[in-house]
Amino acid sequence: MVEFELPAEYDENFIALIPAQRRTVNEMMSAGKLQSYALSLDRTKLWAVMLADSELEVLEMIASMPLCEYMKPYISELFFYNAAEMVMQFSVN
Repeated sequence: MVEFELPAEYDENFIALIPAQRRTVNEMMSAGKLQSYALSLDRTKLWAVMLADSELEVLEMIASMPLCEYMKPYISELFFYNAAEMVMQFSVN
């Protein structure tokens, strides 16, 4: 899991990179490399759960993000990760 510290205020360059960041995040999710991505209400923290074989691979994924120069990452290795969408859903039909 990566916790990113974001700047308190966003400049024009940051704002201009947001659409590219969203595309990159969507591509990583589609590829199964990014499991979750969440932004705090005050927009100063971002959390991402990434699927990787090494810390180096996580750093490479972070480096590919358009906003990487604005984000200070803190990486924690997870022993496991559970999410509601991972639990089998049963249909009543």
